Parts: sequence; structure tokens; C-alpha cells
Amino acid sequence: MLNIIIDNLRCVYLESGLMNGQNRKNIKVGSEVYIVLKKDQRTGKRTKGIVKDLLTKKSFHTHGIKVRLQNGQVGRVQEVINK
Repeated sequence: MLNIIIDNLRCVYLESGLMNGQNRKNIKVGSEVYIVLKKDQRTGKRTKGIVKDLLTKKSFHTHGIKVRLQNGQVGRVQEVINK
């Protein structure tokens, strides 16, 4: 099954097993995620990593929940990978 989300005139395809990163409840410390770093916002280049800290306090954010990865990089979650 394939879900399609339209965000700012671009389509993001989420295969089954992936969740978007807008809801804090979907993201836990230790989750494997794809984030977009601040410097990569224009291109949409994603970085894969493991969540160390949740930085956004609200339960929902339209651009994605901000997290710090174990390697120290900070960005907004685009997808959560379920294992």
C-alpha cells in the first residue's frame, strides 16, 4: 500500500512501514528516522539517523518534529522508519 502526501507542491511517497514526522507521538528516542537539516531545506536532501533527543515540545508541527540525532545533527523529521 502506498500513501501520498502533497506538501508545498511536492509529492512525498511513504511506503508502508514509514510514518511522517509531524506527530511527536510517532517519534521516540532510539527511533530510526530521516530528517532534513536546516542547510538542506531548499533541496530537501534527507539524512538518516537515530534519535537522541526530541527538541520540539508541541505534539504536532507542520514542518516536522525537530530532533537531535545520536551523531549531533539537528533537523526536522520527515519520516519515521518502523522496524
